[in-house]
Amino acid sequence: MVCRVAASKSARTFRVNDQIFQNRIARKKIWMSKPKLFITRRWPRSVEELAKEDFDVTLNEMDIPLSVEEMRHALKNYDAISPTVTDILSAQAFDIENISCKILCNYGVGYSHIDLPSAQKHEICVTNTPDVLSDCTADIAMTLMLMAARRAGEGERELRANKWHGWRPTHMIGTKVTAKTLGIIGFGRIGQAMASRCHFGFGMKINIYSRSKVSDELLKKYNAKQFSTVEALLSKSDFVSLHCPGGTNNRHLINASNLAEARPGLILINTARGEVIDEAALANALENNVVKAAGLDVFDGEPKINPVLMSAPNLVMLPHLGSATKETREEMGFRALENCKAFFQGETPLDKVA
Repeated sequence: MVCRVAASKSARTFRVNDQIFQNRIARKKIWMSKPKLFITRRWPRSVEELAKEDFDVTLNEMDIPLSVEEMRHALKNYDAISPTVTDILSAQAFDIENISCKILCNYGVGYSHIDLPSAQKHEICVTNTPDVLSDCTADIAMTLMLMAARRAGEGERELRANKWHGWRPTHMIGTKVTAKTLGIIGFGRIGQAMASRCHFGFGMKINIYSRSKVSDELLKKYNAKQFSTVEALLSKSDFVSLHCPGGTNNRHLINASNLAEARPGLILINTARGEVIDEAALANALENNVVKAAGLDVFDGEPKINPVLMSAPNLVMLPHLGSATKETREEMGFRALENCKAFFQGETPLDKVA
């Protein structure tokens, strides 16, 4: 009996290993003939030219988001697709037969726009591009924080409207940043980069909310305190900066209920994902001075902007510029291509997420 069980397990193991081997052979056959890669948005020219060296590349020359039908066409006709946050790969997009795509080498660190269970069902590998955009995204978060605190957006609008009447002691008084307390929601690479800028550059105290336990070593590095609830963090912080993933689990993580618990004078910054904030609740909090000011680089349903946000004078808005530097946008593309090349060479991509 023991021998038959052992033999059965051995046979199953052999079948699994044989399937893995066959998959790798199939990938290498594609690699020998240049895999067909569809790039869903225009990349920096240097990265597009590099992609053409190893792949049979098709570009989205229109450089606009794809419809569900267009994405389905891509899934059926290309070996690899490199989507961005603007490309919604929902379960509906995957609900087709004869999918040819074997890897989604995502251009960006966030991948909440990809329905991972559907990708896994079709045995499609999914990768992202971490590390390379942490500094630039943290820089934009700092930009928004300083602009919101010092009312820079309002000041520029006043100048452009020719309404400035000169310096006076009570004109456009803002909020000091140095030595205040910053709450960080999500303490991955970008959250830590933000903590470094604020703690060591501005002498700020650091509070953290993260669903996972932050190591004592990291807490000690920033002399930080971890909170177990968003409400507690909001009540103990002068500024709060969001650096958590998007997706269903974090949708409206910031909402009317926990904003009501915020410390008076709170300034809120979001460079994570638009859906993390209930925008109607934020607009109401800004109007009623529950939140003193806010800075947003991302929006729920972008590029459309919720009209309730447009009329808030104490809100600074940027058009999703977090990673928008030449160096970072190039590195994101290079990283996506490295993941794609590794996959077709029969290796496990460095940044595989599913």
